Amino acid sequence: MATTLQVVPGVPGEGAGIGESLSIHGSTEKLNSSAVNRILMEFLLYFGRALLVFYPVYLSGYLGLSVSWVLLCMVMITWWKKNRQWKDTRFGTAMDFVDNETHVVNTELQSALQMASWVQFSEVEKVEWINKILEQAWPFFGMYMEKLLREKIQPSIRLSSSALRMFTFTKVHFGRVPLKITGVKAYTHEVDQKEVVLDLNISYNGDVDINTVVKPPITAGVKELRLTGMLRVILEPLVGQAPLVGGVTFFFIRRPTLYIDWTGATNILDSPAFSSLSEDTVMDIISSLMVLPNRMCFPLIDQVKVDQMRFPLPRGVVRVHLLEARDLVAKDTYMMGLVKGKSDPYVKLRVGNRNFKSKTIKQNLNPVWNEVYEFVAHEAPGQELEMELYDEDTDKDDFLGKYNLDLGEVKKEKEMDQWFRLEGIETGEVRLKLQWLSLRSDSSLLKESENGLACAMLSVYLDNASNLPKNFQEITDRQKHGKPVKEPRLTKRTPNPNSFVEFSIDKEVQKSKVVYASKDPVWEEGFTFFVHNVNTQQLMVQIKEHEKKNQLGVLNIQLSRLLNTSNMTLDQRFQLERSGANSQIKLKAILRILTVEKPSPKTIPNPPQQVKQQKPQSSPASNGHVPTPSVTTASSPPPSSNIITTTQASSQASSPIRAGDSQNGSKEDFSTHRRASFLASETYKSSPSLSNMRRYDSHSLLSENSIASSRFDISEGAMYPEAIRNHPGSFGEIHLTIRYANLRHKLIVLVNACRNLFPCSENGTDSYVRLYLLPDQTWRHRKRTHVKKKTVNPIFNDKFEFSVSLEDAQSRKLDVAVKNNKMFHTRERKDIGMVTLDLSQINLVIGITEWFELTLPGLKKSV
Repeated sequence: MATTLQVVPGVPGEGAGIGESLSIHGSTEKLNSSAVNRILMEFLLYFGRALLVFYPVYLSGYLGLSVSWVLLCMVMITWWKKNRQWKDTRFGTAMDFVDNETHVVNTELQSALQMASWVQFSEVEKVEWINKILEQAWPFFGMYMEKLLREKIQPSIRLSSSALRMFTFTKVHFGRVPLKITGVKAYTHEVDQKEVVLDLNISYNGDVDINTVVKPPITAGVKELRLTGMLRVILEPLVGQAPLVGGVTFFFIRRPTLYIDWTGATNILDSPAFSSLSEDTVMDIISSLMVLPNRMCFPLIDQVKVDQMRFPLPRGVVRVHLLEARDLVAKDTYMMGLVKGKSDPYVKLRVGNRNFKSKTIKQNLNPVWNEVYEFVAHEAPGQELEMELYDEDTDKDDFLGKYNLDLGEVKKEKEMDQWFRLEGIETGEVRLKLQWLSLRSDSSLLKESENGLACAMLSVYLDNASNLPKNFQEITDRQKHGKPVKEPRLTKRTPNPNSFVEFSIDKEVQKSKVVYASKDPVWEEGFTFFVHNVNTQQLMVQIKEHEKKNQLGVLNIQLSRLLNTSNMTLDQRFQLERSGANSQIKLKAILRILTVEKPSPKTIPNPPQQVKQQKPQSSPASNGHVPTPSVTTASSPPPSSNIITTTQASSQASSPIRAGDSQNGSKEDFSTHRRASFLASETYKSSPSLSNMRRYDSHSLLSENSIASSRFDISEGAMYPEAIRNHPGSFGEIHLTIRYANLRHKLIVLVNACRNLFPCSENGTDSYVRLYLLPDQTWRHRKRTHVKKKTVNPIFNDKFEFSVSLEDAQSRKLDVAVKNNKMFHTRERKDIGMVTLDLSQINLVIGITEWFELTLPGLKKSV
C-alpha cells in the first residue's frame, strides 16, 4: 500500500545561489547579476548555433549555388557526426570497462554465458541436488498440474463469463524440461530464530504444450514458456514435533519476467502490438497470487492459523521523500539533433505491485519535485524500492536512468538522506530522503500529522461470508415483506451470486477477487490502508455482485473503535446490513500506530591520551562534561557513521609521553590523533613549547602543506588564515567514488566534485584535492588533482590508483584534503577542508559513491 503527498518547503531549495529565491510553483523569482549573465550567455550560444546552421543556407542562395551543395554538406556533416559518435562509443566502452571491469565481467557472465547466480555472488550457493530431485519429480508435477487445471481452473473460467461456458482443456503437457534453481541464499542472522528464510533464483525454459477449446471451432494454446525470478520460501514456525515445520509460505518479492509463445487463435498475441499486453495480463494474474503482499501458504499442522501465514503484519512502513535530481541527460533535440534542448523528467516508483508516478517537470535537467510517498514494507531485507526516470514525450518516453534500493538498508539505517547515482545512463543523480516507520500497538503514541501524512496503518484480513442473498431482488423482497420469499415451483432456479468485496476509506478503494456461484464465498485475502485521522475516518465494506454491481451487504466500522480493543484488533463475524437476516462476514482488522524510528547514536571510541607537558589545569572533561560531536540534520547530506573516522577527546593524560614516542606513533594513532585533535583543543590548551613545535623530514621543504595535519600544532586553529578561523558555517562537501579492481589489484579513487567550499576570494576558490593512503605520507605517495579556478563548486573527475592488495587496502585509511592554490603567506595553511575514511568499514569490492562533509581539525565552530 502506498500513498503520495506533495510537500512545498518553506525555504529555497538546495543549490540556490546567494540572493536567489525560487518558488516551487514558479510564482516568484529573483535573479542576481550572475544569473542574468548566465541566461544571456545561454541565449547567445543558442543564437550562435542557429546562425551557424542557417547562414550557409542563406549564403548558397545568395551566391546562386545549386541545392546539391547544401545537400552534400548536410551529408558530410551527418557522416562526420556518426563517425565521431562511433569513435566516442568505442573509447567510452573501453574506458567504462577499465573503470568497472568487475561489474562488466559479471554482467557478461550472467547475460551472454547465462551463468548461474552463485557464480557472481558468494553468499548464493549452488544446489544441483535440488535440480536432480526436480528432474526426477517433474512428470508427477505435470500430472498434478493437469488435474488442477481440469478440476479447478476450468470450472472457474467457465463461470467467469457466459462466452466461456464451453471452455475446455484438450491437452495439458508440461514437457520434459524441468524447472531449475540456479542458486539459493539462506538468511540466518537477519531473521527470527523460529523460521527459515530461503531465496531461490528460479529459471524455467520449458517445452510446454497446452491446448484449449474456447468455443468451437475457436482454439487456443501455449507451446513455449519462459519464467525467471526470485522466489522466497519461508518455513515457519519451527516446532518441536514432526514434521518440525508448521507451514510453508512462498512468494515472489518482485515481479518475475515472463515470455509466452501462443498458438491457435491466440497466436495474434505474439504480434508486437499485443505481446506486451498479453504478458502483462498474465503477470497481473501471477502477481495477484504470488507477488507481495500476496502469498501461497500450506499449513502442515493444525495449530497454525492460515490468516497469520497468508497475511502477517508488515515489517514496517517506508516513507520516501522524492526531493530533486541533478545532471540529468538532455534527451530533447531540435534541428535534426544539431541543437540540444533539455528534458521533461518524471519518476516512477514501485515497491512490489504498488507503483506511482511523480509530476513532470518541464524543460529542466535539475528538477525539484518535493513529493512524499509511503510504502508498506512486507519483507525487509529483500523487498526493493524500484525507481525509474523518464523524459516525457508525445510518442515514446525516453529512459533517463534507474536505481534499486533494498528496503533492508532503510530499516538498518532508520533514516537516509543522500544522492543516488542513476544506473544505465551516462550522468544523473536523484536525491531521496527515506524514513523507516515502525508499527506500534500503543494508542498513546498516536500523533496526527499536520502536513497530511499518515499517522496509522490499518490491516484487514478478509476471510469469508455466509448466507449471502442470491441477488439484489431477494433483498428488496425481504425488506418489503419482512420475511424470506419462497420461489415459485415452475420458475427457473436462481443461481448463487458471483460476489466480491469492496473496501474503502474515504477515496481509497480496494477490491477482492471474485468468487463465482457461491452463497458462502471464501476469499482469504489481505489489504492495507494508510489512516490520516483515526477519530473521523471509517472503513466501509460492501459485498457486490460481479456483473451488475448491486449491493449484497454493507458494513461500516469506525476506526476509533479499534483504539479501545485488545491489541487494537477486531477478529469476529459481523452482521451485514441491507442483506439477508443471517448474512454475515468474517474479517480481521488490525490498527497500528506509525512511529518514526530515529537513527541509533553513533558509537565514538576513546582516543589515545594526549601529550601534556605543563601543569594540570581544570577542563570541561575533568568536571564531568564530555564534548559530543554535532548531529547531522535531515537536510544535510547522508551520515556516514561507519566510514568517517570520528573520535572523542578523553580526559587529561595521567603521565607524560616521550616526545620521540609521540612523533613515531603507529598508523592507528595517526588518524586517531588527527580526528581527536579538534575536540581535544576544546578540552585543554597545549604548552607554548608544543604550540611552536614542528616536525620536518627530508620532504618537508616540498610537501609542507600537503603532509598530514598531525605534523602541525592545531590547537585553537593556529596556522589557518584569519578568514577561515572566523568562518562560522560548513567548509563544504566532497563527492568520492572508492572501489577495488580485483583483476588489476588496484584501489581506485575517483574525485568527482566538491560543493559549497569556503570562498577564499570574491571570485571563488582556486582549489585542488590531495590524497594520502595512510600510513604512506611521503612526497612520492602524494596524489593530487588539477586546480579548478574561481569556483566553490569545482568538478574534477580525476581518477587515482593505488597498487595495493585487497587485504592491505582494507587495513588502510584514506586521507583527503581540499586545498586552496592561492595562499601568499607561507605560514598559513592551504587546507580548506579535510576528511579521513576508514577503508575497513567499506565494501571495496562493491564500492561506494557518496558526499562526505569536510571539516578542519582544531577549529571551533561558532554557534
